[in-house]
Amino acid sequence: MSQDARTVTVKLLDKEYTISCPDGAEAELLASADYLDSKMRAIKSSGKIVGLERIAVMAALNVSHELIKNSAESQRSLEMQLKRLGSKIDRSLEREARDVGDTSKDDA
Repeated sequence: MSQDARTVTVKLLDKEYTISCPDGAEAELLASADYLDSKMRAIKSSGKIVGLERIAVMAALNVSHELIKNSAESQRSLEMQLKRLGSKIDRSLEREARDVGDTSKDDA
């Protein structure tokens, strides 16, 4: 283990795991483990899936799906914001061109 890594113990479905993580990332790892534990508990409580490995795989798939869905939604939101910004820039440039054109007519 490198000098800039730490070991953190996390609990998933009451089972402890010792994980190596970069120095300073302990809080993020613990928060991630808490989130995963809550997902695993929800799957376990549904009673439809049995076995730690199957529960873990289903939780991982659910979390991956959430990540992909949120990423796609963020990308759509960013695209919409960029289109609105582009429209504002276009309108501003059109107004500026008209104002310059009106000033040129006054000079003539």
